Amino acid sequence: MSIKKTKASFIEPMLLLRCETLPDSAEWLIELKLDGYRALGIKSAGKLQLRSRNNNDFNGRYPSIVKALSPLPDETIVDGEVVAFDESGRPSFNLLQNYGSSGVPIFYYAFDLLMLSGRDLMHEPLEKRRKLLEEKVLSKLDGPVRPSPILQASMSDLVSSIRAQGLEGLIAKRRDSVYEPGARSGVWRKMRVNQGQEFVIGGYTLGTSYFDALVFGYYENDQLLYVSRTRNGFTPHLRRQLFEKLKPLEISKCPFVNLPERKSGRWGQGLTAAKMEECRWVKPVLVGQFEFAEWTPDNHLRHSRFVGLRDDKNPATVGRS
Repeated sequence: MSIKKTKASFIEPMLLLRCETLPDSAEWLIELKLDGYRALGIKSAGKLQLRSRNNNDFNGRYPSIVKALSPLPDETIVDGEVVAFDESGRPSFNLLQNYGSSGVPIFYYAFDLLMLSGRDLMHEPLEKRRKLLEEKVLSKLDGPVRPSPILQASMSDLVSSIRAQGLEGLIAKRRDSVYEPGARSGVWRKMRVNQGQEFVIGGYTLGTSYFDALVFGYYENDQLLYVSRTRNGFTPHLRRQLFEKLKPLEISKCPFVNLPERKSGRWGQGLTAAKMEECRWVKPVLVGQFEFAEWTPDNHLRHSRFVGLRDDKNPATVGRS
């Protein structure tokens, strides 16, 4: 009996459930959480498409990855992450975002195989998909295409190692899990070890050069909550680039529902009515990646730092991690 072949096309990527801890069991595969852009490599009718998680075209942005994935078998789909590394060997979202001007090498870490030569694999267990990915696909590719490594150690040792190296976190996936497009079912989980997450930019404070600090927060019950502002993480070039994006988005009304605040707080992150006079508000459509030391008891951040914009994230879905 012949197997019906399917044309390869965009499939909404399966999502990860945020968790405070991950299972330490042989039933789960553990991978490194890479700070990059999720991307599907789709080969159909002889043409390779690199698509973002929101189905945006990545071909023009990452031509070296497109070239490296071009030998994929026809009607094949791989799932993976585009990653750039800094001089110390850590994934750097900032360098990836500025890839065109930085010239740093980038890589594609493949971790799943959704379709192979027209055969739909999404209902096969993850362990089988991974085996097919490595034997039938990655063995024929080289250069910047690499398998996402499966980590072999106890969870406590892995967490200690991730924390010591300043990496983002870990991912756990059930070995028997099927691929559920667009779903966050919990059979794939992620845990952040070092602090950082996406936030929605809702304003900025004035400075002598473009702007002084970004003002940002997250959504809760469809309302945008202010959490912090930061002047850290910006080069002069980045300040100018960001200001050019922010200026056309200016609005007269503050988008944060919890402002003004009564006092500036112990760590000075509170925005009082007086402090708000220094702010310019923008439509909350830009999402940024931020790092920070910790959350304060009054729901602000200590020692926050801007990392880069996330044009692969929907602002409405950004909540507190």
